[in-house]
Amino acid sequence: MTTRKIALTTLAAVTSLALTLAMSPAADASPRGASPAHRSAISRVQTASYIVQAQSLAAARTSVQKVGGTITHELGIIDAVAAQLAPEQARALEARGELTVSADRDAALMGIADPGPPSEYVLQTGATQLHTQGITGLGVTVAIVDTGTANKQYINKDSSGNFRLKAQYDAIANTTSIPSSSTPVVVSDGNGHGTHVQSIISSRRMDVNGRYNGMAPNANVVSVKAFGTNGQGSYANLIRGLDWVLANRSTYNIRVLNLSLGATPQSNYWNDPLNKAVMQLWQAGVVVVTSAGNWGPNAQSITVPGNSPYVITVGAMTDNYTPTDPSDDRLTSFSGAGPTHDGFVKPEVVAPGGHIVGIMSATMKIPMDHPEFAFSYSGVKEYFSMSGTSQAAAVTTGAVALMLQAQPSLTPDQVKCKLMSSARPALDGAGKLAYTVFQQGAGQINAYDAVYNQNLNCANVGLDIAADLAGTTHFGGAARQKADGTFYVVDQNGQEFGSQGYLWNNGYLWNQGYLWSNGYLWNNEYLWNNGYLWNNGYLWNNGYLWNASFVPSTTSFSGINHWVGQE
Repeated sequence: MTTRKIALTTLAAVTSLALTLAMSPAADASPRGASPAHRSAISRVQTASYIVQAQSLAAARTSVQKVGGTITHELGIIDAVAAQLAPEQARALEARGELTVSADRDAALMGIADPGPPSEYVLQTGATQLHTQGITGLGVTVAIVDTGTANKQYINKDSSGNFRLKAQYDAIANTTSIPSSSTPVVVSDGNGHGTHVQSIISSRRMDVNGRYNGMAPNANVVSVKAFGTNGQGSYANLIRGLDWVLANRSTYNIRVLNLSLGATPQSNYWNDPLNKAVMQLWQAGVVVVTSAGNWGPNAQSITVPGNSPYVITVGAMTDNYTPTDPSDDRLTSFSGAGPTHDGFVKPEVVAPGGHIVGIMSATMKIPMDHPEFAFSYSGVKEYFSMSGTSQAAAVTTGAVALMLQAQPSLTPDQVKCKLMSSARPALDGAGKLAYTVFQQGAGQINAYDAVYNQNLNCANVGLDIAADLAGTTHFGGAARQKADGTFYVVDQNGQEFGSQGYLWNNGYLWNQGYLWSNGYLWNNEYLWNNGYLWNNGYLWNNGYLWNASFVPSTTSFSGINHWVGQE
């Protein structure tokens, strides 16, 4: 038997991406303590990787050992283990009502490569103004779970030349290294995606105008490698990386976690093992920023863990290659859109994610596959242009680091509120929303306004993460679907908001959570275990500009279920 895995190829390519089925390699599951006959029988059966969750890590470990499975990962963050199991072993565990058994899955990175000039995202988000005031992310540590990092002084040293890469954890090999100026990088990056994301967040290189290339040029960094050179990674390795972050958050003062990655939802948010790990980190005080996914512009295209109601999920906009002219800014064609399958409005915000310039080595896989997107800038040859919600999430992660330097006492919920309530929605010429909240959330981030914004209690209202994690209460969002397939938002009384009734400045009621009921089914019902049929005929308005003087374009994209590069 083979295990069904969602293989989401690295989104650092310009070719079309699709879900594929990947076969798990055969593994010897001959357990110690099993009878010779049992070992012989199991050895003839192909095993697969599963995540087994219990009331405690010890209980999960004991349960797997009793059926003769081989434990490969201990995932204490979600009271689980990853194990190689034969089909009958998995069925035996599933038959025990107190256990949750999930097939291990692949996750993927969110980036598409495309050519473009040096990015102006630091200026566009107001971060440059904060840099001039000394707000540069100093003292805040950002954890980046990705493909690793490269030995590049512009990203591993701050603006004073101090080495700021505090630790590296290889979740694939389960090894930790403490780099230094003399031995700066042990866990390398053969792919390039992680290095690119890190440079967007924290590069201290200045351009010819004296502006930092990175959003938080003096932030500290912890690099967690959970993806290989091909850009793919399993849930087990990814969750083990998150487990390490949780265990070491105090040691390195990890306040922000960047997850520029995603996988297709296959369950309610609270049943997904990756979401459980992310929720544990949020509850522990770590702000989690994740990409919305590059499967837009369809409705309900938000990926895991961006479908968790607690975290900050980021979509991507583009300046349309005119960085100083906001009149033609627009949402990218690939940016994931809500609502989630649990009824939550996503993304929370959008950020620059088109042709974002970052650092990569020419020998990494992405530049080798797409050398036409590499170029020199300001004397440095190792620059590369990419588009994706990965890049938009990295921009937002840097903005959060700036917020936490300015106000270290902020909780994750407060950071989310300040970021959302300072965002700027795209409006059309009549002053109405150019995109729905399911496409742009609260709007494009503004780091400067987010730092000085005084709103603190407008996010995750109505949710209870402790009860959610305990399994006693779960939540649904405010989104509903009409018979014609369009989505809308209701208030606490179940009444539909008007077309402009999203209360932008009054608490973001569309972002609240409500006690879960079975009233969140859409026109096309679904079966999680056998695939699902969502309403995929819902077309978004894609031709609107990002300011109030828009003119609809006859050449605007309208692509569904395919990728559009060079944005």
